[in-house]
Amino acid sequence: MQRIRLTTVEQEHVEDIFKTTNDRRLRDRCQAVLMASRGRKRKTIAQDLGVHRTTVRLWLQHYHERGLEGLLIHWAPGQPRRLPERLVPTIQAWVKAGPEGCGLDRANWTYEERATSVYQTLGITVKRTAMRDFCQRHDIRPYRPTYHYLRGDPEEQRVAQEELAALKKSAGRGVCAPEPRRGPLSPGANVTGHAGREGASPHRRHMG
Repeated sequence: MQRIRLTTVEQEHVEDIFKTTNDRRLRDRCQAVLMASRGRKRKTIAQDLGVHRTTVRLWLQHYHERGLEGLLIHWAPGQPRRLPERLVPTIQAWVKAGPEGCGLDRANWTYEERATSVYQTLGITVKRTAMRDFCQRHDIRPYRPTYHYLRGDPEEQRVAQEELAALKKSAGRGVCAPEPRRGPLSPGANVTGHAGREGASPHRRHMG
């Protein structure tokens, strides 16, 4: 492998990326190039950065072949989303119409029912969690409110206030309710009085 030799401009560029990048792996790659340009051996660079010697060799090889482009990390695109962005207006229209407007006997939508509707209508299989993430990402609520706020009738409010005032006034007059009847075994009942009406006290019956 050829030795890394940097010009003044190249060294300043690599140092600038090393100092400003937030990617730790890119910073390590830039540091390896800078250390190699100063004559450090690959084994020593690998020990200082905590990586394998082969890793350092590949970093320096990529830089020698493609420059800074060889140090950049290219992420794989990954799997495309099952729910494409073009479905946002469609799902928003479903929410506004409600389940009943879409031919379902439901009061409100759920994420699972919406995922089922996507499969039945568009043929896209999607889980409840994916539908939830899609709705939260686009600020789509899971249900459409079915109530309406109506201002109270002033006349009904006036009648209710008068009835409440009359109820408070009657309670303040101290109206006494009749005392309930008490049985022989009720708390506070006059046991002596009941015994006297039978003609004998408990002591006399015991003595006789």
